[in-house]
Amino acid sequence: MTDRSTQTGQITSTITVADQRALMALLGRADENLRYIERRSPGVDVHVRGDTITITGVNGQAHATERLVKELLALIENGENVDPDIIRRTENMLQAAPSERPVDVLTHNIVSRRGKTIRPKTLGQKHYVEAIDKHTIVFGIGPAGTGKTYLAMAKAVQALQAKEVTRIILTRPAVEAGEKLGFLPGTLGEKIDPYLRPLYDALHDMLDPGSIPKLMESGTIEVAPLAYMRGRTLNDAFIILDEAQNTTPEQMKMFLTRLGFGSQIVVTGDITQVDLPGSTTSGLRVVREILDGVDDVHFAQLSAQDVVRHQLVSDIVNAYERWDARRGDAGKGHRGNSGHRDHQ
Repeated sequence: MTDRSTQTGQITSTITVADQRALMALLGRADENLRYIERRSPGVDVHVRGDTITITGVNGQAHATERLVKELLALIENGENVDPDIIRRTENMLQAAPSERPVDVLTHNIVSRRGKTIRPKTLGQKHYVEAIDKHTIVFGIGPAGTGKTYLAMAKAVQALQAKEVTRIILTRPAVEAGEKLGFLPGTLGEKIDPYLRPLYDALHDMLDPGSIPKLMESGTIEVAPLAYMRGRTLNDAFIILDEAQNTTPEQMKMFLTRLGFGSQIVVTGDITQVDLPGSTTSGLRVVREILDGVDDVHFAQLSAQDVVRHQLVSDIVNAYERWDARRGDAGKGHRGNSGHRDHQ
């Protein structure tokens, strides 16, 4: 790689790529990746001739594009398929944390099945996964699509396969039924299935579907509503509480105190999506204050930057956060000197 300055104040950098297959993978089908990089790098020209990539632009922009291209080439060398989505994620990571290398994030393998490998896709997700490795109780809090539950499930399967635990326990509150399932028609399995289906779906991505019924029959994997955790002590288990924003403080305390020896807990939820009735307080909203300073408990906060669904999902989450902030600011403007909201 070489740099040279031009009389117009621009700089030109060149990168030589010896592996033509890597260069073609970087360019993408019909050069779609190259065009995408240029669209996201206004004022920068990226030109490819032979085995040489030439990047021209003003100092900061050109260097940012150069680093992006080098990181994408490193991803390709590690077997990653580069597309516009990966390019966007890589650029976002470089901007948010210049000291971090996206290649270390996007090649961090958790579990693999039939050629599919589950990995974190954002810096926030990598920090979340690392927290699960380091702490006994981890709270994964963030909006939909940030991989809170999916990555926790992957870590549970990894722990089971490594024989670090002897069973996986997956639970979530059946809040729509008020945890009172008796009045619903059908067998117990039919009653709770709609609430637990997302957990089953994730399991099918990580394990041979044919093995799951046997694992559940033997008790190696248990999927049950939160109400069924009461009165138990869970040893040698990886325990996941999903949709924790729909627990009351009492339910959250009950769940956390099920922790037994050799076990690990991951609690996931989105405090903006509480479905509890009326003025019921969410256990997830208050638990951070309650457990503040307790050793070996970690709170991982994921954001719209960690959404791994369609780019539009991240934009929607950001738009709602801005709308909520505006509503909060408007509400403050209607408060009297006493600090209480005026009643009209």
